[in-house]
Amino acid sequence: MAFICRFAPSPTGPLHIGGVRTALFNWLLAKKNKGKFYLRIEDTDKERSKEEFKKQIIESLSWIGIKHDDKEFIQSKNINKHKEVAEELLKKGFAYKCYCSEEEIKKQKEKCKNQGIPYVYNRKWRDAKDVAIPKDAKPVIRFKSKISGNTIIKDLVQGEINISNSIIEDFVILRQDGSPTYQLSATVDDHIMKVSHVIRGDDHKINTFKQKQIYESMKWNIPHFAHIPLIHSEKGSKLSKRDKSSTINDYVKIGILPDALRNYLLRLGWAYKDKEIFTLNESIQLFDLKGVGKSPSKLDMSRILSLNEHYIKNIDEKILFEFLKNYSQKFKKAIDPSKEDMIVKSISFLKNKAKTLEDIYNNSQYILKEEITITPEDIKLLDSNSKKIISEFLEEFMKIKLPTKESLEKIVNSLISKHKTNFKGVGQPLRIALVGSRFGPGIYNIILSLPKNEIEKRISKAS
Repeated sequence: MAFICRFAPSPTGPLHIGGVRTALFNWLLAKKNKGKFYLRIEDTDKERSKEEFKKQIIESLSWIGIKHDDKEFIQSKNINKHKEVAEELLKKGFAYKCYCSEEEIKKQKEKCKNQGIPYVYNRKWRDAKDVAIPKDAKPVIRFKSKISGNTIIKDLVQGEINISNSIIEDFVILRQDGSPTYQLSATVDDHIMKVSHVIRGDDHKINTFKQKQIYESMKWNIPHFAHIPLIHSEKGSKLSKRDKSSTINDYVKIGILPDALRNYLLRLGWAYKDKEIFTLNESIQLFDLKGVGKSPSKLDMSRILSLNEHYIKNIDEKILFEFLKNYSQKFKKAIDPSKEDMIVKSISFLKNKAKTLEDIYNNSQYILKEEITITPEDIKLLDSNSKKIISEFLEEFMKIKLPTKESLEKIVNSLISKHKTNFKGVGQPLRIALVGSRFGPGIYNIILSLPKNEIEKRISKAS
């Protein structure tokens, strides 16, 4: 069997992190089985769909390493085919025209609400006889859902799901203006695209039962369905677009690496033995739907940061610099080309304890800034004795042609002995003079990362 999976977002807003995980699971299943992974843009909501969101969806998936096969499918281009299928269902007796007004539907919903029961359309026009069609009324077309019996879906994640057909209303497939609804469009498109596996959030379970009836009525092959649990916020509620960590952009702008986020989303609701870190190839080789859990997954920002720190520590430093360079240009201030070599040379210690690219960028500020400013709290620490120490350090430092850690240690140890102090007594005022704060990278790393004339300028200014 050919494996064909798809991801079908609506371009009505930034790509949700739950959508990214859904796309990832579809992509991994397709790639593991040498199949195809398609991207379908469901843009039939013309009022809310925007080109900028479509572009953001494609860029976000590409950023995390998910490349779709062929060109993306644009749902609105298939509307005529959707309408044809609606007319065929009508012709075959699997659908009917409903002339209920919006006011009638509203009253039905209010009645159900007052009775404390779920709203189900009352099927007034399903087998209407001797009912006068309202003058100038434009009907919707409703699917004639099964009334009795049960329907079973063998879900690849949830197991066998059995529901009573009575709870599925006669849902609309064509609106009054002739536009198709999601239930119809998604089903027709999946059939046209020959989708073999539909992996989506478990909030789509009821949609699957509706769509299965369309498949059966049209005598089409029914794909395999897998409904994955939703992602919840750290507080345990359903993650919404209002949450600060709900879209992929929320992670990109704080400097999360794509491999780290992909690894996190892979493990969010899926497991393979006790393995935590997966390369992209391992993700493809080891992924299967049997490893997906049935319970909702809770977003854990601390775990994301921990994984990101792991990737920052282990990634090739030249690649890390390119990530930093792109991040700085997009979200901060572009790195001056004249400072690039200094950053590259220093990135091995600038990344120490960094959990994000933003941390590395902040650690690099003493290199990137033309002028450093000493904080008010730290300037108080530069007393007369501290100024004397750093002045004497500079005097000895300028005698060295090519500074090394060993030559710097010799000067520092000499000053410690002369002034009867400790390493902090020398290192702290030097760090304040060179980076503007008593906090920062190791003092030897700082000194060796800056040009000699810059060391002279900064210490002279501070002393």
